Amino acid sequence: MRRSASGWLWIVGALVLVGGCTKPPQEQPTADGKPAPPPKPAKPRVALVMKSLANEFFGTMAEGAKAHQAAAAGRYDLVVNGMRNETDVSEQVTLIEQMVARKVAAIVIAPADSKAVIPALKRAADAGVLVVNIDNRLDPAVLRETGLEAVFVGPDNREGARKAGEAVARQLSAGDGVALIEGIPTAFNSQQRSLGLEDAAMAAGLVIVDRQSGQWEMEKANAIAAAVLTEHPALKAILCANDSMALGAVAAVSAAGKSGQVLVSGFDNVPAVQPLLADGRLLVTVDQHGDRLAVEGIETALAILNQEKSPADRTTPVDLVEGQAAR
Repeated sequence: MRRSASGWLWIVGALVLVGGCTKPPQEQPTADGKPAPPPKPAKPRVALVMKSLANEFFGTMAEGAKAHQAAAAGRYDLVVNGMRNETDVSEQVTLIEQMVARKVAAIVIAPADSKAVIPALKRAADAGVLVVNIDNRLDPAVLRETGLEAVFVGPDNREGARKAGEAVARQLSAGDGVALIEGIPTAFNSQQRSLGLEDAAMAAGLVIVDRQSGQWEMEKANAIAAAVLTEHPALKAILCANDSMALGAVAAVSAAGKSGQVLVSGFDNVPAVQPLLADGRLLVTVDQHGDRLAVEGIETALAILNQEKSPADRTTPVDLVEGQAAR
């Protein structure tokens, strides 16, 4: 039997209507009422979110992570991010939000600020993203307040700085004046390094005549060191919380004509300080093995994602590196 054109149109329209009324499968909520996280891909994507890549330490960290992923490409995909400068916390918050939007399985973060990034990380965790904290510990009190659980993998910064301070103290006498150039005051690792330097100075009877924040940056530390050298002509040492600031301090000491008279210490053991260690312009630094630090965080994240281990904090090594003048 032949059907009219209008009859065929009626049948097609009915099929379209039935198809349009079919609802897509709904995402089932979890027991606490929150949307279920998206299904995890067979190969997880891990985001490494660091501080300023202008700092050689984080450049070394990034290269170590990339080399690790290249050697284990079948295990995970890696996204590497860094800030333009050490103090732009809002940029790091934006990076966290972007990684959540890209549906990464884990964020391994060296936070620019121990408190300010926690709300963004909590939102990431609520979206089903695992958070692993490296390098600079997130503030424990704020973690408790927000309910964010984040494993910490990183060094004992106080112990590392104490080692550097003790090496300087061995070259000085009780009563000698020293200055501290500290990192960002709200960063936990900066606070711990200051405490470690204080521990060493107090134990040796050294006098801290000045202390200021160099914001982790070479230029700012250079200006601070130049002013301190003028204000305290009898100064014996400048203790710096990272190598970038130590580079600035060494330049100021040289410009003041006091190389060999005013000792300088650093922290991080970046490539740029190796010539200074060799010729004595930098007394000591501390190696926290930046090329391995991100790798340890990534390995921890993968183990947790694969349910191979329970979340647990882990302390990584810090080693004193002595320059020619300290030997």
